[in-house]
Amino acid sequence: MSVLVYTESEEGKFKKTAYEVVSYARGIADMMSTTVTAVAVNAEETASLGTYGADKVVHIKSDKLSKFTANAYAAAVTEIAKNEGSKVVVLSSSANAKYLAPLLAVDLEAGYASNVVALPESASPFKVKRTAFTNKAFNHTEISTDVKIIGLSKNSFGLKEAQKDATEASFDPSLDDSQFKVEVQSVDKVKDKVTIADAEIVVSGGRGLKGPENWGMIEEMADILGAATACSKPVSDMGWRPHSEHVGQTGKPVASNLYIAVGISGAIQHLAGINASKTKVVINTDPEAPFFKAADYGIVGDAFEVVPKLNEKLKEFKANNS
Repeated sequence: MSVLVYTESEEGKFKKTAYEVVSYARGIADMMSTTVTAVAVNAEETASLGTYGADKVVHIKSDKLSKFTANAYAAAVTEIAKNEGSKVVVLSSSANAKYLAPLLAVDLEAGYASNVVALPESASPFKVKRTAFTNKAFNHTEISTDVKIIGLSKNSFGLKEAQKDATEASFDPSLDDSQFKVEVQSVDKVKDKVTIADAEIVVSGGRGLKGPENWGMIEEMADILGAATACSKPVSDMGWRPHSEHVGQTGKPVASNLYIAVGISGAIQHLAGINASKTKVVINTDPEAPFFKAADYGIVGDAFEVVPKLNEKLKEFKANNS
């Protein structure tokens, strides 16, 4: 009857979202007076999951699962969920988890609620709060199926330590060739940079920067803050920046703690992709730019004057507080 949680890792290292979903699962388990079982695939330092409330870690070590394949991962997690008798399964809202969750819902005959931002209002009936209309509103969804699957929105719950001495069990899932119809040919990764998916802070630039040759000040700010760099759709379409940095409704969604937009007017598609960010700072010459209506803080000014001065102040602050 434990709450089951799927924890994501990359090259053996747990992502921050892994600890967040374990923290969330711990909260549900406490509501239901049960335990938390975490599923880890080819991960290192699995004991670290106990820091955030996992009572048990089921560890899968398999070369077949060295690269994410939704059908195979779903089969493995389903098998563990049935073995554990889990009535609640928790995942993140990463791209991989969004592929995985619907497959789990079919296999477990479960209801699936995505973009959940808080613990259930009650365990019976089981109601959760979710974002709707690209983070412009909330709805309250009741999951009435016997098994319930929750996709937790990134940075919505945070990391909460709840120290447990997690036991570990190895597991060898029953996998066959039919679960590997989709084959990963190659994976391209950004090296030596903070990725948009994992970033606490994102610094993003738009057409107001006038050309790719002016991106140095954006990269400098990102380096000072330990942030990821991003861009608007027109910028990636013009080839100024790679498409992997395009954020927005048609690009990558961002749910950072701080989003800094430089020279971006704030088209509705862009705002839809970054609305989940907690604090939004906008720098733009146009005081009527739509982005200012969504911003928490706004600076009306020329990016070529504001950003270099801001970078110098950030360097001073960092030097005096390191």
